[in-house]
Amino acid sequence: MATKRQGRKPAAKKSASTSKITFSKWDVADHLRTEADIVAYFEACLEEAGDDPSFIAAALGDIARARGMSRVARDSGLTREGLYRALSRGANPSLGTVLKVTRALGLKLRAEAA
Repeated sequence: MATKRQGRKPAAKKSASTSKITFSKWDVADHLRTEADIVAYFEACLEEAGDDPSFIAAALGDIARARGMSRVARDSGLTREGLYRALSRGANPSLGTVLKVTRALGLKLRAEAA
């Protein structure tokens, strides 16, 4: 036999919120504001890349977008379109392109014993 509980009010119904929350795509280039940020990001990417040249190319692309792609293209001697293509995700740029871009960004590649 079911008994009714005394002294307890039924739970209030919560109304569904009709407001929408919108999100924007997170872009690392928006957060690379200082030279220290850029150097730390590039060093971390070089460590994480392993044998993946497209990972390094994408990291350079992020840094170039943070600095201004047109400026980096001008300083590296490459076209802006060519720079976007070479530094996109999945790209495999030549070593010459990587060196031109790192020089234009004011960065250096360093070797150390593994």
